[in-house]
Amino acid sequence: MEGQPVRDDTSSAGKSAPDRNLALELVRVTEAAAMATGRWVGRNDTHGAVAAAIHAMRVMLGTVEMVGTIVIGEGPEDDPASLLPGETVGDGTGLAYDVALDPVDGISFTAKGLSNAISMLCVAPRGAMLNPRAYAQVDRIVGGRESQGLLDVRVPIRENVIALAKARSCHASDITVGMLARPHHEQLAREVREAGARIRFLTTGDVTAAFLAASAGSGIDLMVGRSSLTDSVIAACAVKALGGTLQACAEPRDDRERAPLESNEVEPGQVLTADDLVRGEDAFFVLTGITDGELVRGVRYVHDAAHTESIITRARSGTVRRMQSVHQLDRLARFSSVDYQP
Repeated sequence: MEGQPVRDDTSSAGKSAPDRNLALELVRVTEAAAMATGRWVGRNDTHGAVAAAIHAMRVMLGTVEMVGTIVIGEGPEDDPASLLPGETVGDGTGLAYDVALDPVDGISFTAKGLSNAISMLCVAPRGAMLNPRAYAQVDRIVGGRESQGLLDVRVPIRENVIALAKARSCHASDITVGMLARPHHEQLAREVREAGARIRFLTTGDVTAAFLAASAGSGIDLMVGRSSLTDSVIAACAVKALGGTLQACAEPRDDRERAPLESNEVEPGQVLTADDLVRGEDAFFVLTGITDGELVRGVRYVHDAAHTESIITRARSGTVRRMQSVHQLDRLARFSSVDYQP
């Protein structure tokens, strides 16, 4: 269909549901990346932190029972250690998957010892994920389960606030709108205040912000602002499990902004929903904290052990699990190819 994102014709989406045990294999990947990166927190060395996370994630991905193809990756293109789009990961057995990953979401947070750095990973059946062939910026709105059918990223934020307040039988002043604390959101912040809603500025990454907005009881009812198409694909995996709403739309202001959209076969003004970004219900999203944050605690080292906290979601069942793990580093050192020691 004209104007719709194009995916690989070899899609296996819907042919065979992923094993639910895959979630435990995936969280071991983000745990490894978080523990490897945790040693670099506050050391003001972004290169060292990213290199440690990528190496750990690569090693552990090689143990996962799947034939994975990276759709969204990480690292410099000229670095053979990078995890780049098009690369095959997994142990070469099992089902075929699309893989989107970010070994360190919040690298500046990690380097400076600030909160909200995480390691995250999502998978979906091969061909299910929209493939962002080039970096593009989109306007995005995210809400929870009760916002389904109410939100429209194309209209002024005031209309979305009023629609949600009406559905809740409350006042606009009872609605809290979250947005990332960035200079280009100043005009949007003024519009939120004019709508009568409250604002909560977030010092997190895009995906964490979307997760909070789609989660019940987070204190954030809507999340709005500019985001990348890549982060929106990853966020869509989590939002689908949470039962929330995500819409992304790009209105390019010039040819420079239009070119990435054309590379991604996305029409200007086209609204992409979570289902457009990740088709079907067989998506998994996992994250592990590197530093303490809004969603999880960061890595903690006690004697010869590391403590981690993770979140695991599965879109098909709508299950969201929190997992706390204790890793005996001296035992891991006997067989792991990842060096977790200081």
